[in-house]
Amino acid sequence: MKQVKHRNSASKILILGTVFLFTFFNPVFGQDEAAVDNAAVTEASSGGDVAKGEELFKSLCAACHKRYKKSVGPALFGATDKYDRAWLYSWIKNSAAMVASGDAQAVAVFEEYNKTAMNAFPQLTDGDIDNILAYVMVPKADPPPPPPGGGKETVGGGVSANVILAILALVFLMLVVVLFLVNKTLRSFAEANNVELPQAEERTPIWKAFIQNQFLVMVTAIFLLLASGYFVYGYFMQVGVDQGYQPVQPIHYSHKIHAGDNKIECKYCHSSARVSKTSGIPSLNVCMNCHKSISEVADATATEEYSKEFYDGEIQKLYKAVGWDTDTQAYTGDTKPVKWVRIHNLPDFAYFNHSQHVSVAGVECQTCHGPVEEMEIMYQHAPLTMGWCINCHRETNVKVADNKYYEKIHKELSKKYGVDQLTAAQMGGLECGKCHY
Repeated sequence: MKQVKHRNSASKILILGTVFLFTFFNPVFGQDEAAVDNAAVTEASSGGDVAKGEELFKSLCAACHKRYKKSVGPALFGATDKYDRAWLYSWIKNSAAMVASGDAQAVAVFEEYNKTAMNAFPQLTDGDIDNILAYVMVPKADPPPPPPGGGKETVGGGVSANVILAILALVFLMLVVVLFLVNKTLRSFAEANNVELPQAEERTPIWKAFIQNQFLVMVTAIFLLLASGYFVYGYFMQVGVDQGYQPVQPIHYSHKIHAGDNKIECKYCHSSARVSKTSGIPSLNVCMNCHKSISEVADATATEEYSKEFYDGEIQKLYKAVGWDTDTQAYTGDTKPVKWVRIHNLPDFAYFNHSQHVSVAGVECQTCHGPVEEMEIMYQHAPLTMGWCINCHRETNVKVADNKYYEKIHKELSKKYGVDQLTAAQMGGLECGKCHY
């Protein structure tokens, strides 16, 4: 009887075919084609400079006006169609004088917007006003049309990537079936010709060989006991430690946009951090200081994860909570509480005073809270454990320059420790009663 050596040729062909297919077609799926449409900006018929007008509008007008939407003042798009240009010159330069003179249009606008006086801009020339009007009269750009194919990724001559993927899957499946049939046919042919196929030698099961080696069993048992003790200890040491905690808030608030892009000082919103134990949650009135005039974000603010429509929707949640009517630009009195979720929460037996660290020690907010200006969603950056606090006290020098409170104690302790700079620990920062009382 003949005996042949089985080389698993079918399996090798299958593996090589799979590698070939994914190597050959990988560039197809790696391409990321995007159609870029450049919308042309239409100049206003007045002959003004749109670019200069945009600069003037953003520096002088944007606090109260929007181009296409009512704000503190009326929407400015279409102003030249509604009012005479000479009247606009006089109104922008000194609206109060026109109201006082009894001008019918001036009085009507003044009455419509709750008798809120418009700032006077006597420094603007007629040319400057023409530039502003040219900018505000630019029609609102239409949203870009959806990409062909319903937004699905396409390759080559417009063929959907999903179609290519389905074809490849079908080819791969056919290849597997063909190789299986070939393997079965070869085995049947070998049996028909009395060709003996090699049989795999029986080996001792690995678990039985492991049990028979007593030294290896003992070493493994000791290792498992030590590893279990280590992980159990680590687990219990993390009880109450919420580092990385990132809850979903009822209104999405982006620290990245406010503290990062717009450079808003942390203590503008968290003002009580200067003088109080806690930093406090800003009231919605603080938000409305800006958002009375900011009802939508700029197009450039949107990201792949968060669209402009998403951010604008969150601002509308703020308006609903405070009862702000964008049409009348007034509060309705219908308010709803916002149930913010607390992120940083120390246990009751631990005392921490923000003002002592912020105002006296001059500690930056990022020292404990991390790179807040980069956080889209706020999370707990530091572990806030006792060891973490103690380590900071041991490494941080107390700022005593121009601080009479520390002048005498610094002088005495400097002699005691023989140093020029004292750490918070040397000033008593490790005493139990400082944080536990």
